[in-house]
Amino acid sequence: MTATVNVGELLNLVGLSAGVALYAMLLAMVVRAGQTPGARSSFDPLLLLTSILGLIWNLCALAVYELPRIGINGPFPSIAALGFAALGFLPAVVVHSVLRDERQAVRGASKLTLAVVADAVGALAAILHVDAAVADAAVPSSLGMRLLTYTFVAQIVPLVVITRGRPGAGRALWAAALATFAVSALHLSQLHRGEASWPVELVGHHASLPLAFAILYQDYRFALADLFLKRALSLLAIVAVAFAAIASFGVRSSAFAEFVQRDPRQLTLLVTLWVATALFYPVLRRTTVWFVDTVVLHRPDYRSLRATIAQTAQNSDDVDALLTSTCHLLAPALNAAFVTTRQWTAPTDNNLGVTVMTGVEATAIVETLAGDPLTAPPVACVTVPATDQPRFVFVIGQLSAGRRLLSDDLATLDAIAVVVARRIDAIRLTNERYSREVREQEIGKLASEAELRALRAQINPHFLFNALTTIGYLIQTAPPRALDTLMRLTALLRGVLRSEGEFTTLGRELEIVEAYLDIERARFEHRLGVTVDVPARLRNIRLPPLLLQPLVENAVKHGIGHKQTGGQVVIRARVDRAGDHPRRLALTVEDTGAGATSQALERGRAAGVGLRNVERRLACQYGDAASLSIRTVPEEGTTVQMLVPLDVASTLADAEQVAS
Repeated sequence: MTATVNVGELLNLVGLSAGVALYAMLLAMVVRAGQTPGARSSFDPLLLLTSILGLIWNLCALAVYELPRIGINGPFPSIAALGFAALGFLPAVVVHSVLRDERQAVRGASKLTLAVVADAVGALAAILHVDAAVADAAVPSSLGMRLLTYTFVAQIVPLVVITRGRPGAGRALWAAALATFAVSALHLSQLHRGEASWPVELVGHHASLPLAFAILYQDYRFALADLFLKRALSLLAIVAVAFAAIASFGVRSSAFAEFVQRDPRQLTLLVTLWVATALFYPVLRRTTVWFVDTVVLHRPDYRSLRATIAQTAQNSDDVDALLTSTCHLLAPALNAAFVTTRQWTAPTDNNLGVTVMTGVEATAIVETLAGDPLTAPPVACVTVPATDQPRFVFVIGQLSAGRRLLSDDLATLDAIAVVVARRIDAIRLTNERYSREVREQEIGKLASEAELRALRAQINPHFLFNALTTIGYLIQTAPPRALDTLMRLTALLRGVLRSEGEFTTLGRELEIVEAYLDIERARFEHRLGVTVDVPARLRNIRLPPLLLQPLVENAVKHGIGHKQTGGQVVIRARVDRAGDHPRRLALTVEDTGAGATSQALERGRAAGVGLRNVERRLACQYGDAASLSIRTVPEEGTTVQMLVPLDVASTLADAEQVAS
C-alpha cells in the first residue's frame, strides 16, 4: 500500500496561521490609530470588534483542527463553539459598518431593521453552537450555519438598495459580501463526509482571510504594505517553500510518506521547528552581530555615530571647528591612533565623490599634502567632496588590536564625509554672502559719506557768497555797522567750518542761524522780524549740520527780500506724534514774504542749491524716514516743514528726555 502526504492538513496549518497573523495585525493597526493624536483614522469600535472576532475565530480553529493531530486533547467542543460564534458575528459587524452614516451612527427604520436582524441572527447562531457543544453534538450547529448563510445572502440586496449612491458604499458592500462568503463557504465545507479534498479545506476553513485583506487594504493600505507585504508575505513564502518541499518529496518517497502516516505529529513538529528557525534567523544574526561588535570589539553604533556627527555639523559655523570635532568623534569609534585632516587640492576633473584610499595609496597622497608630519603611516585617507577648493582629507592613523576597516566602516566613513562636505559648502556660502553684504554696506556707507561731504561743501561757499554780498552793501551804506557785521561773520564762519562730524545739535544749528539772521538784520533793519520758538529741552537733539540754515536763508532771500514791506520769519521746533510713524522732530520755517506760485516754486527748486541740497542730504541720511514739505501762497508767504526721525537723530538720553 502506498502512503501519501495529507495536503489538506498542511493547508489548514498554513491558512489558519496566516489568519492569526492578519487579524492580529489589523487589531494592532486599529489600536494604534486610536492612540495617535491627529491621525487620519480615529478609533473605530467596529473595526476593533472585527479584528477581535477574526482573531478569535482563527485561534480557535487552529486549536480545534490542528492540536488533536499532534496528540493534544482539550475542551475542543467549547473552543469550537466560541470560534464559530465569533465567525457568525463577523458579517453582522460588517453590516453595521455599511449602514453607518457620516456621524458613525445607524439611522432610519430600514437601516435599523437590517442591523437588528444581523445582530439577532448572529446571536441566535452563537446560542445554537454553544447548545450543540453542551449537548455533545456536532459543532458547529448545522442549523446555525444555514441560518447565518441564508440571512446574510438575503441582506445583500437590501444593502445595495439602501446604500446606493452613497460615497464608499461599493467598497463597504464588497467587504460585506466577503464576510457572507466566509460564512457560506464554511457552511458548505461542513457538508462533506470523510477526508476533505485540499480545495475544500482551503475554501471552507480560510474564507475569512479575504475579509481581513479587504479591511486592511481599505483603511490601512500603507500599513498593509509595510507590515504584511514585507513581513507576513515572508512568512507565507517560507511556509510555502516548506509545504512544496514536503509535498513534492512525499509524493516521490514512499518511506517519507510512511513516516508521516505512522506519526503525523513528527511531521507537524518538524515543519514548525523549520519555519520557526527560518523566521528566527534574522533575530539571531542581529543579536550575534550586536554581541560581537558591542561586547567583544566595543565597536560603536554607527547609526548613532552618524546622527551625532550630523548634529555636530548642523551646529557648526566654522569649517576648522567642524573638522576638528569630527576627528575627535571618529578616532575612538575606529580605534585609531589619530584622525586628522589635511587640505587637498583636487584635480579639475574630479567627480566630487568620496574616495577611500588605503595602504600605500593613502601614504602616497598624504606625502603630497602640506601639514605637520605624521607620527606613523596612515591606514586610510577619506576625501571630503566639498564643492569649492580647498577640499579636505580625513587621515586615519593605525588601528589598535588588529582591527581592519571592513565594509560597514567604509560605508560609515563615506556617509560621514558627505555630511561634512555638505556642511562645509553651506558654511562657505553663508560666509560668502555675509562678506558680500558687509562689503556692499561699507561701499554704500563710503559713497554716502562722500556725497554728504560734497553737499556740505556746496552749502558753505553759497552761504559765504550771500553773507559777503550783505557786508559789501553795508560798507557802502553804513561803514561802522559793516565792521560789526564782519566780526559776526568771522564768528559765524568759525562755527560753520568747525568739523563736528556727521551730526551736530539743534542748539548749535540755531546759533549759526541766529548769527546769520543778525547779519541779515543789518541789511533789512526793521523790514525783517525774527521769532524763534524752540523749547530748551529740544536743543540737545542731534541732527546733521546745516539743514536748518538753508531754509532760513531761502525765507529771507526769496520771501522777505522780494517784498518791499518786508515780513516775519518764524522758526519752530516740536515733537511730531501723528500717524503710524515713530516720534519725529518737526522743524518749521515760516515767512510772511512774497510767496510763489507752484510753477515758480518748481523752477526755483530745480535751479537752486539750498533746497535740493537739504533734500538729498535727508535722503542719504534717513531714506524714507525723513521728509521735506513746502506750502506757499503768492503774497502771503511760505512754510517749509522738515521731519527728522528722533530714534536716529537723537541719542538715547535725549530721546528719553523728549518722550517725557
